[in-house]
Amino acid sequence: METSIEGVAEDAGGGAQPVQPPVAAGPAAVADRAGVVAAPEAAPVPMATPPDAPVPVAVPPASLSPSRAGDFMQCPLLYRFRVIDRLPEKPSEAATRGTLVHAVLERLFDAPAAERTAPRAKALIPGQWDRLKETRPEVGELFADDPDGERLARWLTDAERLVERWFTLEDPSRLEPAERELFVEAELDSGLRLRGIIDRVDVAPTGEVRIVDYKTGKAPRPEYAEGALFQMKFYALVVWRLKKVVPRRLQLVYLGSGDVLTYDPVVADLERVERKLLALWDAIRLATETGDWRPRPTKLCGWCDHQAHCPEFGGTPPPYPLPVRPAGSG
Repeated sequence: METSIEGVAEDAGGGAQPVQPPVAAGPAAVADRAGVVAAPEAAPVPMATPPDAPVPVAVPPASLSPSRAGDFMQCPLLYRFRVIDRLPEKPSEAATRGTLVHAVLERLFDAPAAERTAPRAKALIPGQWDRLKETRPEVGELFADDPDGERLARWLTDAERLVERWFTLEDPSRLEPAERELFVEAELDSGLRLRGIIDRVDVAPTGEVRIVDYKTGKAPRPEYAEGALFQMKFYALVVWRLKKVVPRRLQLVYLGSGDVLTYDPVVADLERVERKLLALWDAIRLATETGDWRPRPTKLCGWCDHQAHCPEFGGTPPPYPLPVRPAGSG
């Protein structure tokens, strides 16, 4: 899941303690972006910065999550703004709806299997929306200019449609997730710490593991499928390094289009992902030490909250808050 929850986990540094996934060794079938660029709706729902809140102290990045890896590959300057400068971002309707739908699908599994129905899931939406506003007051600003509530009503109806579509793709009455919203963290031999939050982990009676992620957007075209799977391979790598077990299946459930994308990884896949992440981390460390964070213009720039600070739009980045060394000095 590429929501704010994961971003919070990434920015939390080493304070949060990871939960070990219940992965059991066993033979590998579980029943039942170009590049790693998230669609605009997949951008994180940021935590609001109250006017009287202290300015966060800049620290060098210490870990990597799928969303932050995607940020750097999309645009190194965007990574700097989010991780180093921690510039505030406005919540978007699409990303907030994604967070709401994820919360509903997670909570539905609290009910007995026979009661996991579409009407019950839709009935959870108002309460989860109220809870989201309580925990993240900034999302209430989305509908501040909607006194009659018409836009909010349409937005909630769209969330209902996404929830309903899920029932055409999976049958929750036949699923008993081993974990939901599972925070995982692993340190590679190189010292790089990988972390993230997995939407759902299913474990078959035979011990085979399936990692599932919900997407509220549409499935990518086939030529972009590899980029979409990067996040899932990232999670599979973390699970493999934690438990020495390769997940049997990676599954992306696209509620926006009603598609399910699956992939069965092998060790060679995860080794390639690890090499890619190590190279990416070297580039991030170099940029951190030199302060050289270059923008990479793409069509996604139109959705960026940081145009006022971006040279590509005539803006100036804030003063770099970390010490730098001259390029070529070591």
